[in-house]
Amino acid sequence: MSERSERSGRQRAVPVLDLDAIIDDPGTRIVVCCGSGGVGKTTTAAALGLRAAERGRSAVVLTVDPARRLAQSMGLTELDNTPKPVAGVRGEGRLHAMMLDMKRTFDEIIEAHADPERARQILTNPFYQSLSSSFSGTQEYMAMEKLGQLRRSGDWDLIIVDTPPSRSALDFLDAPERLGRFLDGRLIRLLMAPAKAGGRSAFKLLNAGFGLVAGAMTKLLGAQVLKDLQTFVSALDAVFGGFRVRAEQTYRLLQAPGTAFVVVAAPERDAMREASYFVERLAEERMPLAGLVVNRVHRAPAAVLSAARSTAAAEDLEARGEHELTAAVLRLHAGRMQLAAREHREQEHFFSAHPTVPVAQVPAMSEDVHDLEGLRRVGELLAAQQDLEGVQQSA
Repeated sequence: MSERSERSGRQRAVPVLDLDAIIDDPGTRIVVCCGSGGVGKTTTAAALGLRAAERGRSAVVLTVDPARRLAQSMGLTELDNTPKPVAGVRGEGRLHAMMLDMKRTFDEIIEAHADPERARQILTNPFYQSLSSSFSGTQEYMAMEKLGQLRRSGDWDLIIVDTPPSRSALDFLDAPERLGRFLDGRLIRLLMAPAKAGGRSAFKLLNAGFGLVAGAMTKLLGAQVLKDLQTFVSALDAVFGGFRVRAEQTYRLLQAPGTAFVVVAAPERDAMREASYFVERLAEERMPLAGLVVNRVHRAPAAVLSAARSTAAAEDLEARGEHELTAAVLRLHAGRMQLAAREHREQEHFFSAHPTVPVAQVPAMSEDVHDLEGLRRVGELLAAQQDLEGVQQSA
């Protein structure tokens, strides 16, 4: 092989993602799995958590996805806002799992950072009840809060976060800024002003600063709703500052060396495009990217028999009316070869655009993962990446 060919081959090499090295490193404290929907993030997060626990770590898996797959695969009837121990873990480590309860987390924050009377006013306020259940961005912000709580507790030396599906998986990175914009908005400042001013001056300030829009808002929202909103904002004023501080602390924690982001994808066009988006976004935010996991990769058996030759042989047998079963097998093989080639092309686009990003591939499994043994098998496949470089060069 010429020197030029050797140099070209080196350029095509795909760095291998060594996930065992990441979860074995005591300096790794947080692993965030992100990616588009339906690519196996929950399974990947759970498999990493189980493998880490069985290799001696004290791990907790936090899922923000409301699907029940994580609980079922870990042998739990259900998950809630409190980490639950997972039975059946081999080795000296331990594993817990939990599912984010957005409203319960919000309630816990209010109860922890407000005096009992103020907390009661907030928790019973109709506007708060609506905000804590459905306000845009609340789920992502609460994910930040819960991650911060788990980290501050010191009960686990490894936290694995399974983020929501689609691009919203990275919305929690925007949570501090979004919260700041909300708190600093003109409407919120006007609503807070009467409580801060107090007494008669508050009444004057309300009339002066808010009078121009109060009539229109009253017609739009109703007098009681407007009153509930003012009461809510006034009661929450003292608590909001802590929200912002803690969110910014968690954001900095995600940028720290002890955090590893794992982007999860499937070998399909849309999923690989989303993977590129995540990688680029993480780079913009200066978040530590560990690498990419590509799930459900199809490998073609008997690769020496190409799809074209297999199809031609099947057509020849069918034309002669012979060996129908053999012809069907040949067509099945051709289909597998074509699928593998298509998946490889989709991955090649990512490899070309991001040649330095380490990659791990998980072969397609014959059945869905639904128990600890299945998660254990996925963990083994995630760790068995020695031949990835050769696979990519010879595919």
